[in-house]
Amino acid sequence: MARKPEAQRRTELIAATIREIGASGTLNVTTSQIARSAGVSPGLAFHYFQDKEGLFLAAMRSILTEYGNDVRQALRGKKTPNERLEAIAQASFGMTSFRREAISAWINFYALSLRSASARRLLYVYQRRLHSNLVDALRPKIGERAPDVARRIAGLIDGLYLRYALDTKSIRFIDFETHQLDGAEGSQHVLRAIAAECTEISENGEISTEQADPDPTAILVGPQE
Repeated sequence: MARKPEAQRRTELIAATIREIGASGTLNVTTSQIARSAGVSPGLAFHYFQDKEGLFLAAMRSILTEYGNDVRQALRGKKTPNERLEAIAQASFGMTSFRREAISAWINFYALSLRSASARRLLYVYQRRLHSNLVDALRPKIGERAPDVARRIAGLIDGLYLRYALDTKSIRFIDFETHQLDGAEGSQHVLRAIAAECTEISENGEISTEQADPDPTAILVGPQE
């Protein structure tokens, strides 16, 4: 039997990591368990990723890459601000990011970021990208208030996502085979919040950006050493 290329074995180990964490709901899975699920030796897993945290961070990078691809796909061809905001909301609660395994990985990722500098830096990259996409879509609607509103909407997206992570039984499946869940409710909550924010700003346009938020470009978590 031909030996598999290194890139393929890495990909299979990452997929196995997401699968095993999704099945257990926690990070309490061993590297040996993940390696066995991927059909490789534990030694090979350690060789590629050094330890279990390295495996999990690689898995999260893969999930974040998929999420980024989903956002770009959803935004493709969308011209108006409302279309772009709807695309961001739908990508955040659908496509590959709203599979049961991905949701389980995300909630454990947040927990890991409390004690891992590497995880915090990766979380920071995700938050900056989400903030940037929201600002770009909001600016034509509300001008200089866009960073302020984007920060709150990004927090709402993360909060709703974690809520669904803890209560996936209340969400219906779109596709049982891929474990794809229906995130339409989450995206609608986000779009209603955006509409309310924009309405409030249009009706109270005299409020300055300084009064609205002392540091509108700040996000919730920055990289920590």
